[in-house]
Amino acid sequence: MVEGLIGKKVGMTQSFDAEGNVIPITVIKAGPCSIIQKKSKEKDGYAAVQLGLVEDKGVKKPTKPQSGHFQKSGLPPVRILREFRASDPAELKEGDQVLVDIFQEGELVHVTGTSKGKGFQGVVKRHGFRGGGASHGSMFHRAPGSIGASSYPSRVWKGTRMGGHMGHDRVTVRNLMVIRTDKENHLLLVKGAVPGHRGSYLLIRKDGFEVKSA
Repeated sequence: MVEGLIGKKVGMTQSFDAEGNVIPITVIKAGPCSIIQKKSKEKDGYAAVQLGLVEDKGVKKPTKPQSGHFQKSGLPPVRILREFRASDPAELKEGDQVLVDIFQEGELVHVTGTSKGKGFQGVVKRHGFRGGGASHGSMFHRAPGSIGASSYPSRVWKGTRMGGHMGHDRVTVRNLMVIRTDKENHLLLVKGAVPGHRGSYLLIRKDGFEVKSA
């Protein structure tokens, strides 16, 4: 069994349990994914499968290396390829489809994505600095302040918190509970929030398995 899927974030909604408590839910279009390539311990040193996310719009002009790679599996080229560990790769074959029904309601999954980019931000927003006084004539509101001594060590230490690029990082949210799966529409509903904006790509994997980029 393949232990993960590639998906796209659809958005967030909410539900209610039997006691009337609000449950935040993220809707993910998980798959369908096709097995493009199998990795074996004898040849590659580890057992895994390379999955390709099947989308409505495929690759218009694939390169020659792409065409040759996908010809081996007899599938049309796709844009997103990722590798996932497989518990029984011998039973799988290239060209098979992996659907959202590999996940069960109530189990825990890890979701990996790219967080929203926020551009260049100062120390107050990026690191939570308190800032200076807000009264009139202060002239010190959101500045970082001193970044080092003038005598020793006469330099700025590596890792000093400063303004800079914020967001657009690889983030993994662990132990999200699967609320429901919809095999017909390829939808996966998990409890809680996942990184990224609507339409961003996500990697969903079962608890205890690693995800490798292709």
